[in-house]
Amino acid sequence: MLLLDAVVQKAEGVVALARERKISLSCAESCTGGLVGAAITSVAGSSEVFQGGIISYSNDVKHRILGVDQRILDTYGAVSEECARAMAQGASRVLKTQVAISITGIAGPDGGVPGKPVGTVWFGIATPHKVSAKLCTFNGSREMVRTNSVLQALDLLGEAMHSL
Repeated sequence: MLLLDAVVQKAEGVVALARERKISLSCAESCTGGLVGAAITSVAGSSEVFQGGIISYSNDVKHRILGVDQRILDTYGAVSEECARAMAQGASRVLKTQVAISITGIAGPDGGVPGKPVGTVWFGIATPHKVSAKLCTFNGSREMVRTNSVLQALDLLGEAMHSL
């Protein structure tokens, strides 16, 4: 329950800051399966700033809907800096928002490969001024990796809005 409280508290802060600054938000999620969008929309009034999210669990959706270049997926894979950046740009473009966050990773318990162990998560952040990415490696169960990914995504949304 403590982690749930932390997620809700962070989401409330993100929504309040977006409302204050009149910034529109969106997300593209893979390993979190919509948890970031769920956290944001749990906040009353979030519809003023949150346009929506795309759950791009498959590479086909990453490519077809978000516009991730197939060469990125073939060369670097879905769990990569390049894919995270392209996913965030795609969410911002498709959902017409000022700030977009993307999450792509390996939540486990299986799926890790050499160089990309379970818990590897890339975040992409797109704003009108830049597109960046951040790599995190989380330990613990699938639920812990996903929860920590949501917390990190909300932190990154707040940081991105502060930079605008």
